[in-house]
Amino acid sequence: MALPAPRPVPRPGVLDIEAYVPGKSSAPAGVKLHKLSSNETPLGPSPKAVAAYGGLSGKLELYPDGSATKLREAIAGRYGLDANRLVCGTGSDELLQLITKVYLGDGDEGVFTQHGFLVYKIAILAAGGKPVVVPEKNLTADIDAILAAVTPRTKIVFLANPNNPTGTYLPFDEVKRLQAGLPPHVLLVLDAAYAEYVRRNDYASGLELVATSENVVMTRTFSKIYGLANLRLGWAYGPAHIIDALNRTRGPFNVNGAAIEAGVAAIADEAHIAAAIEHNDTWLAWTTAELEKLGLTVTPSVGNFILIHFPTNAGKTAKEADDFLSQRGLILRSVASYGLPDALRMTIGSEEANRLVVAALAEFLGKAA
Repeated sequence: MALPAPRPVPRPGVLDIEAYVPGKSSAPAGVKLHKLSSNETPLGPSPKAVAAYGGLSGKLELYPDGSATKLREAIAGRYGLDANRLVCGTGSDELLQLITKVYLGDGDEGVFTQHGFLVYKIAILAAGGKPVVVPEKNLTADIDAILAAVTPRTKIVFLANPNNPTGTYLPFDEVKRLQAGLPPHVLLVLDAAYAEYVRRNDYASGLELVATSENVVMTRTFSKIYGLANLRLGWAYGPAHIIDALNRTRGPFNVNGAAIEAGVAAIADEAHIAAAIEHNDTWLAWTTAELEKLGLTVTPSVGNFILIHFPTNAGKTAKEADDFLSQRGLILRSVASYGLPDALRMTIGSEEANRLVVAALAEFLGKAA
């Protein structure tokens, strides 16, 4: 008979988790910071969202609406959805964790792709499950490889579309092919955090597929194009039976009142959203082209960020480029933890920030004019 442990011990899998490390957010003293490491919008939030947030300052002693009814109705109105099939959370991160906790048990498998969002692995391990990593093709999710990885123990498949940190995406026909190939008891989670930025005719976030399926749920966030990352606000759309299960297990007041009010105002400010899309369209194309002129490879992106690949020879590596840029207050994201040690992810920032990065990398590579 085994002796009892001398102190509390976490459940199996927890100590296998490598804690998520956010992008850097500091620069050397006296240097202006341009944080391009966390895919935050350079336009900031809608002024209407800021005003709505401030309007809660006199009500901080009150609990928020535990069902986030006003926000769910605003989202439903914006996309033509049934508000009863929506659930809101403290960022889409909370919802991804909650979905995993509800649908994955000890020893069950959760599938995600090689360079997928790190939170998937964390959530699977925290639930006692087994992470199954599927190779990608040209830094893009491979549907056939995902389907081949499904076993009788598979309970969840995560698909980030577009994917972070690669910026690649799958056309909607491919996503539908994935869902059609999964057993009906396997849950397909579509993580569409960057959907608002995509300008491709063959792309869809997954709303239609959720509406017509029993095993698909889609998550979205207010952290990116809406500029509300500091409030931690996200939402999920799913079949009624999935939303019911999530509502039974989430915290009773998991979304704060200020976030609810700011979210309602943000989603209604169509002019601010359009400005963010226009800015990204312009500077995504410009930054990509200018970096390619320097001889760097940039993975084609449909998000608000780009993946920049660096040579492996000494003096030109991603690590050395990161150090060079950081000393100038230009903070990009190392993606070695995503299995991409020779690349850096750059958020599309302000005009000033984008131009400074290109000029600094030209100097780093010895190609400055």
